[in-house]
Amino acid sequence: MTQIFGDYCEGEPNSPEFLIIGFSPSSVPLKQRWRNNGLSADFMADYLTTFFLGNEENPASMRRQAEIKSAVGFVANELLENAMKFTDERSAFPISIQLQLHPNCLMFFTTNSVEPEKISQFQSYLEELTSCDPEEMYLRQLEKNALEEMSTSSRLGYLTMMSDYMARLGWKFETVQKDPEVVAVTTMVQLPV
Repeated sequence: MTQIFGDYCEGEPNSPEFLIIGFSPSSVPLKQRWRNNGLSADFMADYLTTFFLGNEENPASMRRQAEIKSAVGFVANELLENAMKFTDERSAFPISIQLQLHPNCLMFFTTNSVEPEKISQFQSYLEELTSCDPEEMYLRQLEKNALEEMSTSSRLGYLTMMSDYMARLGWKFETVQKDPEVVAVTTMVQLPV
């Protein structure tokens, strides 16, 4: 069974430039992984800047390089944090993040397992997210977060990507194993460059 939400597209498997990082969900406890998320996101951002060289004599090119590096670092970190936080810890399904470089865009793909009993709630949120005005929903979520002091999820990452970075987002859910059931979700983020 496969279900698609948002603007999901597969990207191009023959992308001339790509980077994939994989993680085993059982190798290190989640709390110890948070530092790795930031390091991995920073690595991806640094790696990508080699394709957007800045020229110190051209301040505009330096600004563009810094903007792209910042966007890649933010998006990669948010995607990794979500994948780690919401993975089905009962499953041995690996977590991965992929960055593809295309002439007009960057594409990110994170894949992780998700607990089958939490899929319906997640998909309801995605339906709301993909049919809303991101800026209005962002403000509502800020107000809600201010009232809920102990919230474990801010729900601002995807909204920030959509509002601040003009990102297109999509999700693909697919059953990858039947017994026991393992459902994988791939989150796709496409950033214009």
